[in-house]
Amino acid sequence: MSEVKFSEDHEWIVVDGDIGTVGITEFAQEQLGDVVFVEVPEEGKDLEQGDEAAVVESVKAASEVLAICDGEVIEGNEALVDEPSLVNSAPMGEGWFYKVKITDASQLEELMDEAGYKAFIAAQG
Repeated sequence: MSEVKFSEDHEWIVVDGDIGTVGITEFAQEQLGDVVFVEVPEEGKDLEQGDEAAVVESVKAASEVLAICDGEVIEGNEALVDEPSLVNSAPMGEGWFYKVKITDASQLEELMDEAGYKAFIAAQG
């Protein structure tokens, strides 16, 4: 399996060549609570790092999933539209949000590895 990278906004990305699969972390879904609605980006949508890429709503709050890097969406996870609870039950698996064709791989160098992310969330209190 490819290495997972994490953002300070609690998104993760797994890169295979120039394709990245993006979702939210276990920590993020725990903070949200039970997810009741997900809006995934449409195929062909151009994203710039930091743009709103998707929307996730839970019984506690609504939140945005931010673009972890520049790229073009090649697939949104339509399974989440029908079964948003996948974000809770499998945030690092079937609960992914979208796949992106990465156009600026250098942005991935800013991201944390798993150990760095664990330290980051521990420091958040």
